[in-house]
Amino acid sequence: MSLEDENIELSKADLSTVDPEGRPASGLRRKIYIIIFEAETYLGRLFDLVLMWAIVISVVQVILESEKSISQNFAETLFYAEWALTIFFTIEYVLRLYVSRKPLRYAKSFFGVVDLLSILPTYISLIIPGTHYLMVIRALRLLRIFRILKLARFTSAARVLLTAMAASRYKIFVFLGVVMSCVLILGTCMYIVEGSVQEGFASIPRSMYWAIVTMTTVGYGDIVPATTFGKFIASIMMLLGYAIIAVPTGIVTNELVTAEKTSEKQCIRCQRNILLVSNYCSFCGQQT
Repeated sequence: MSLEDENIELSKADLSTVDPEGRPASGLRRKIYIIIFEAETYLGRLFDLVLMWAIVISVVQVILESEKSISQNFAETLFYAEWALTIFFTIEYVLRLYVSRKPLRYAKSFFGVVDLLSILPTYISLIIPGTHYLMVIRALRLLRIFRILKLARFTSAARVLLTAMAASRYKIFVFLGVVMSCVLILGTCMYIVEGSVQEGFASIPRSMYWAIVTMTTVGYGDIVPATTFGKFIASIMMLLGYAIIAVPTGIVTNELVTAEKTSEKQCIRCQRNILLVSNYCSFCGQQT
């Protein structure tokens, strides 16, 4: 593709796409903005694909480095690869701030925070060894693939899920409050009943740990009651655990159904459900 064709594509993208962060008015910053933040042009798609592969390679590199045999035999290669990728991501992050009309708004956004956290571990590792393994947070940047591949159904589903989680947060907080109260009360009861018999119940915090493990039906088996009354309380907690697990599931499911209904609309021609933000029906092409 020639430079002239690319400029034409960039001009078309200028007219067709609006980013919530706001583009620069004109000039080189505007063109760089379109390439970095949008995937409508050839260079924009190419940049995003290179970025995706860099993220994948970076995450794989961190995983492989945790294997001692690999880290010992390829220590120098992994070191240079890590810093090359970190410098690449640092330049990309600085460019995103530079071309954004409101850089602070981008820096405080979800992807802005993730972009920053993805480069900090390498620099922090110069002071605190081992923190570079936190670079696996770069995997979150792969969420951009939904925008690049224009998987609208996936982004819509993610939006519905986030809406449901936000709507149910107060109910879940109340639920967690009740669970923690039960853990505190029953843990204290086990301390009173088993404290003088079992070393594992020697304090209320230890008994609460056992209560959490039992109520969540994990059951490590590192601490077990010895008295008959203690076993009775444990049985009650196990049965209570099954009931408790179902509660948050029901809360979130109910909110998911509600969010799903409010995120779609019905086509006036074919009567099928389509995305609320759609201007045309994806089934019959009717304008909505």
